[in-house]
Amino acid sequence: MRAGPGRTAWPGSVWRDKVVRQFVIATVVWGVIGMAMGVWIASQLVWPEMNLDLPWTTFGRLRPLHTSLVIFGFAGSAQFAASYYAVQRTCQVRLYCDTLAAFTFWGWQSVIVIMFITLPLGYTTTKEYAEIEFSGAVWMTVVWVAYAIVFFTTVVQRKTKHIYVGNWFFGAFIVVIAMLHVVNHLSIPVDWFKSYPVYCGATDAMVQWWYGHNAVGFFLTTGFLGMMYYFVPKQVGRPVYSYRLSIVHFWALITLYIWAGPHHLHYTALPDWVQSLGMAMSLILLAPSWVAMITFGSLSHMIPKIYGRAQMHSIPLINLHFWLATIGTVLYIASMWVNGITQGLMWRAINDDGTLTYSFVEALQASHPGFVVRVADLKVAQLNAQIA
Repeated sequence: MRAGPGRTAWPGSVWRDKVVRQFVIATVVWGVIGMAMGVWIASQLVWPEMNLDLPWTTFGRLRPLHTSLVIFGFAGSAQFAASYYAVQRTCQVRLYCDTLAAFTFWGWQSVIVIMFITLPLGYTTTKEYAEIEFSGAVWMTVVWVAYAIVFFTTVVQRKTKHIYVGNWFFGAFIVVIAMLHVVNHLSIPVDWFKSYPVYCGATDAMVQWWYGHNAVGFFLTTGFLGMMYYFVPKQVGRPVYSYRLSIVHFWALITLYIWAGPHHLHYTALPDWVQSLGMAMSLILLAPSWVAMITFGSLSHMIPKIYGRAQMHSIPLINLHFWLATIGTVLYIASMWVNGITQGLMWRAINDDGTLTYSFVEALQASHPGFVVRVADLKVAQLNAQIA
């Protein structure tokens, strides 16, 4: 393809990037919608009347929708796009099967639409990050298996001798999420929109948070580390500092992260040794995840390449985007941190006669300024997605 003004040659005959472009667009669209939903529900904590006094727009129904749109719509689409983009170039082979890759795009978007419709209507498993009911979960599994076939077949057909470390992280993300999703969604269906888990009591709680925390660990961390291992070296024009250390990093993450789920279940009926193990593994990890930053950085590198542009439309806008995201993130963390410490101290305060010094309502009132700051921060996040 001949390059025009402001464009570079578009290697359409070399890489299968149509599906990458589709997932990039989906990433931005779901990011805007998901973050707008976050602004709405955060506003409800400050101005409760914003729930419109309707069952479909209450905090309890929209909060799972917000997290699902951001995790599966925004972050999920970003990882599909990045993995499809990177695996072709690191394996020096075109993406396996255009038709199956296209199916993963339309299938994944249909999963998000199912969540978008069913969660506000109250059809939910009530399990955090796994709210989609049994029929939707089965369809999600089918799409995920297709994704695994496309990715791993491309790796098997590679023309390079070794598998690049970024693909190790993408591969772990695909395999572990499949395992977590299937085990946590083992249910007995009553009808299309209701099912009951095969587990009960403490076992059900343990399985749920084995899934729930590792949804963070593998859906919101491991895949994004794969993105960093590809896009950071490409952007700075230098190889990974220590390839051997990157392999140690991979195995350390895989070995430790899977155990951290019980830290969500302290002081419960879970055996003490399981709670202690989860706490210890969490302390060892000490690994923050910067999903939005990594996503927008990767998109800024990837978009000019897949659309045949020399660079992004506006570098000043990218810089504005970065600083807004940084300021918003810092304020968000600070406000929630202060709120958490304040609530904890108030809940622990006891009078001489053993009664609580503060009521729950008083602790909630003390948190109000932090909730206001969070609304402002989320509005900045939504604006950032629109700038992108």
